Amino acid sequence: MLLAIAVGGGAGAGSVVFRWCILAFTRAFSGHTDYASAPGSSNPHVPWLGPFFVLLAPALGGLLYGPLVNRFAKEARGHGVPEVMLAVAQRGGKISPKVAVVKTLASALTIGSGGSVGREGPIVQIGSALGSTLGRLAKVTEGRMRLLVACGAAGGIAATFNAPLAGVFFAMELVLGTFSAEAFGVAVLSSVTASVIGRAAFGDVAFLTLPRFHVDHLTQYGLFALLGVLAAAVGTGFSRVLYLIEDACDWLWRGPEWLRPAVGGLALGVLLLALPEMYGVGYPVLEKATEGRYAIGLLLLLLVGKVLATSLTIGIGGSGGVFAPSLFIGAMLGAAYGLGAHDLLPGTAGAVGAYALVGMGAVFAGASRAPITAVVILFELTGEYSIILPLMLAIVLATATSRLLSRDTIYTLKLRRRGIDLTAPAHDAPLGFQRVGAVMEPLPTPLLSSTPLPDAADALSHSGYDALPVVDEAGVHIGVISAQAVAEALMEDPEAVPTGIGELTEPSTPITTDQNLAQAVHVLLNGAGSGVPVFDSARSRPVGWLSHRSALRAVHPVPAQ
Repeated sequence: MLLAIAVGGGAGAGSVVFRWCILAFTRAFSGHTDYASAPGSSNPHVPWLGPFFVLLAPALGGLLYGPLVNRFAKEARGHGVPEVMLAVAQRGGKISPKVAVVKTLASALTIGSGGSVGREGPIVQIGSALGSTLGRLAKVTEGRMRLLVACGAAGGIAATFNAPLAGVFFAMELVLGTFSAEAFGVAVLSSVTASVIGRAAFGDVAFLTLPRFHVDHLTQYGLFALLGVLAAAVGTGFSRVLYLIEDACDWLWRGPEWLRPAVGGLALGVLLLALPEMYGVGYPVLEKATEGRYAIGLLLLLLVGKVLATSLTIGIGGSGGVFAPSLFIGAMLGAAYGLGAHDLLPGTAGAVGAYALVGMGAVFAGASRAPITAVVILFELTGEYSIILPLMLAIVLATATSRLLSRDTIYTLKLRRRGIDLTAPAHDAPLGFQRVGAVMEPLPTPLLSSTPLPDAADALSHSGYDALPVVDEAGVHIGVISAQAVAEALMEDPEAVPTGIGELTEPSTPITTDQNLAQAVHVLLNGAGSGVPVFDSARSRPVGWLSHRSALRAVHPVPAQ
């Protein structure tokens, strides 16, 4: 717990430094605190250039952060969260400490010089690197190291967006990929600590100022549901375009990598000259959209512009997150949808801003498939409980639709393109790629579903297993009975104890002989006991048994006697 608090303090301080760097570089490159609040204006430092300074700003920024990233930490390139997910899933939570420094400078330079990316990816990577470094110094176990990395991510999100709950759920839903009481507890400690530091530095206000909304008519729920489906398509499309443009940049570029952001920055500058609202993160533009201050045509133009600007920024080698751009895209989609709904159903559609708000959460959920984080952070942005029902409806539908449209999220797709599957072991891992059929044991003698509990207890105690397969009277496999289930049943009221083990049998998740061990181990770990049946390739009947012992024999085979 003390380490979690320390990581939260470091992440909070890191977020303060990071935001200060963004502000300093934005003023240096644009002459404004946030150029998106005055798009198209000139730079006071070089007024003779007029608005054409945006042609050079991204190139100059790239000339600074390109060599920095290429020389000291190549993993600081891009949007950061996939690298943290990979470190937690396959590298024991180990992240180089220099990533925190390089990511801070590179991302601040990218955003300050006009890169159309967000600050959540960098602060997640910065906080996670701090957590990993502290864990390494304290010589914690691998499991605790992963928790400290998640604590750093939670603290970074909490301090940057003044959203402590969202920080916790972001860390658990996206970084750890699992929920537990211990993980939740330490993430909360880190998030609260970082939030206190963030509020002391930035004030106790949300990072976005949004109007309050209400749902006034039941018909609006149908409109919000349709918006959730559309948002899933837009979020998935954003993921595809992002990596399509990155592939195009890889194919076009033939020079040294350190020079790529500078040369690519000229192309980004052309886009910024045509659409200066894309400069930086773009929160002022997002706020105006939620207030209904843009027409449908401009909103759709800004949506497409953000997709292209963010994709180009990442493609040329920039450093920044995709969370804020997905919120921006969602706000444009939702506001345009709301205006259209208001024109068609002026008496029932309600406020345009409500659709913008729901669109923000739904597009992020569609791109990341992190529905809990999406609901919580949008709720923390507004503090308006009346919008929570349509928000939940749209986000759940966006998540479900996204799963139908794409196998991967905007985060995991980056890794899969590199041949990395987070659910599989690392390529050099000694356990995982063997076939189950090569390591399984003979199938234990099954029990009949009508076997009385005392007889089942006797059979389990003499079998050497803590779970056994169960068949019906026709000999058809129906599941597995565990020693724990039998023992718990025997401790209950005799009148409530079932006469046979059929009611206590748990269905088997099919594992086949031709599956690799990595997939089977996940099923084994979640099974009723320490073993699970292995089926033939047609999944028609069990032909073997996989236990923890047989899985470990894949690492150290027992020599034949």
